Amino acid sequence: MKTLLILRHAKSSWKDLYLADHDRLLNKRGKRDAPRMGQLLLDEGLLPDLIISSTAKRARKTVEGLLEGSGYSLEVQYTRDFYHGYPETFIAILSELDDKYEQVMVVGHNPGLEELLEVLTGDYERMPTAALAQVQLPIQSWADLEEEPQGELVAVWRPKELS
Repeated sequence: MKTLLILRHAKSSWKDLYLADHDRLLNKRGKRDAPRMGQLLLDEGLLPDLIISSTAKRARKTVEGLLEGSGYSLEVQYTRDFYHGYPETFIAILSELDDKYEQVMVVGHNPGLEELLEVLTGDYERMPTAALAQVQLPIQSWADLEEEPQGELVAVWRPKELS
């Protein structure tokens, strides 16, 4: 069994309307929520073996906050393919992973992440900023990951629902 953690970037700032979308940073709420989700990973025993993130600045800053909140110190990779990525893009990248990774996190954007979750589980879940979903996949190898419902949605955490 493999575990996929799907994290939408934390809330971004729209303060500078002239800034390119890829370059937007986190706002105050985003800077608060990212470390909270890192602490949640630690509390739930869900620290991933690998994090793969979009290269967008808001995604990178979310990963930084996640690392700060969880104390995570393992491998992080960045790919521009996750910026406006479609489910097939996520699946293609995941299917190339080494099988030494049992629990992997992807950090990206909507609508791609909500669509990925639905493709993998058959369940639609709302993924607001900094939401985290845990999907259990009945595969031994990442190469067996397919674009059809095969996983089980274990849990979804949304920052506004955390105490």
